[in-house]
Amino acid sequence: MSLLCAYNIFQIWLLAPALMFPVYCSLAAAQSADGAAPHASQASQFPTEPQPPAPAMFPHSDRPRYFIAGQGNIIFQAHAPFHSPYDGPNSMLSRGEYKVSLIGTLYLGYELFKNPSRHLDVIYDEESAGGRGISQALGLAGFTNLDVVRNPSLGPTPYMARVQLHGTLGLSDKLVEADRGPFSLATQVPERRLELRIGKMSMPDTFDVNTVGTDSHLQFLNWTIDNNGTWDYAADTRGYTWGAIAEYDDRNWSARYGLALMPTVANGIDMDWALNRASGQNMEFEWRHNLMRGLVSPERKGTVRVLSYVNHAHMGLYRDAVKNYLAGKIATPDITTVEKFGAVKYGFGLNFEQELTQSLRVFGRFGWNEGQHESYAYTEVDQTVEFGGDYSLADGLFGLPRRPNDKLGLAFVTNAIKRDHQEYLKLGGLGFLLGDGKLNYAREDILEGYYTVHAWRGLSYALDAQYINHPGYNQDRGPVLVESVRMHIDF
Repeated sequence: MSLLCAYNIFQIWLLAPALMFPVYCSLAAAQSADGAAPHASQASQFPTEPQPPAPAMFPHSDRPRYFIAGQGNIIFQAHAPFHSPYDGPNSMLSRGEYKVSLIGTLYLGYELFKNPSRHLDVIYDEESAGGRGISQALGLAGFTNLDVVRNPSLGPTPYMARVQLHGTLGLSDKLVEADRGPFSLATQVPERRLELRIGKMSMPDTFDVNTVGTDSHLQFLNWTIDNNGTWDYAADTRGYTWGAIAEYDDRNWSARYGLALMPTVANGIDMDWALNRASGQNMEFEWRHNLMRGLVSPERKGTVRVLSYVNHAHMGLYRDAVKNYLAGKIATPDITTVEKFGAVKYGFGLNFEQELTQSLRVFGRFGWNEGQHESYAYTEVDQTVEFGGDYSLADGLFGLPRRPNDKLGLAFVTNAIKRDHQEYLKLGGLGFLLGDGKLNYAREDILEGYYTVHAWRGLSYALDAQYINHPGYNQDRGPVLVESVRMHIDF
């Protein structure tokens, strides 16, 4: 008990600066009108490579072959009691609760070959994920904190998050600027090139990236806003897998293909290394073009990405589990009793972003999967529609001083599941996230807003609120408001 108390005190100590956020905001209003920062935000740009990193506590030189960086993210979340006439083993708790999650990552890299046309990096990341999510991350398809590990028994013990070789093969003499970061160390790359990655990775590092809605450390927190909820991407419980990705980049477009290991069980930590029976295949095409030409200035950037995936794994059909239950073969519907190899789950996604002004951007996603096979690796969503945007305070707002690294964001996502999935949950079946014991079906609708304020160098805070209607697709429960305070630091 004493160790638990000490851990809780440590969490409160870490959160103390975040809880001073309102005080900081009032002091920030007294800053000089220019609000200039040494690392101005590049949020208005959509380059081929990921956008420049947030300001860091210490400067990072582009000259050395090595790369060392780190980040820490602490999120406090809470909700008040909400309406719930019943609940089940996998329900979001209807009583009020609060939880704190902590995640820290050490990013290491080394350039084995620095020639832009024949470039080779080795990347290694060590990570620790501690704390908890509200209701142990159960009861919501669009869960409220992307940092939460869904298996609390894993604990905060550090683990290897990524280890990979990343190579670039130039296909043209023309070089373009690139942003050095934890996943790519080159500062110049050929305009036409082939990039290869092999090793341990997270598939959303490369696929379904969106500069408005991807980063849970500085932007939105919800699973189905930062990622396409219908993309059941290959991953273990922590979100990582072993695989290989090939990417072709040209001036205005890119194409990617990835092959990765699937977990041995749904939401499992162990991976199946037999690719002939279990694998996740991902394909994406990206087109960089002003999507609103004639309506906004020609220099405004836009991007659209089309994603598809096919998973082979030891999965079951919801319909088979329901049939066995109705035939009296099992006491409750249980998807694990009908799992078999040779099962195939597939889906598609659309992802876009568009700059409207120097400070205002919009984005959206649409996703669909066949929904008959069980949700296996990411979350329980068979169809999703999402729209949102963000606003940079680089030009100030309502007469307030300019704050180049502060940002406001707002997004709405509506998620759904197919009829077989609905019937399975209605009859008392459990997924790895959902299960109220019964179900009065409705779409799960989520509205999220945040304000991120840059405090000093690599330190930032955020206030976030998520209003969730029909949690777990159940119109008998909710709505619920989840409030968050986030502290983030980049080293």
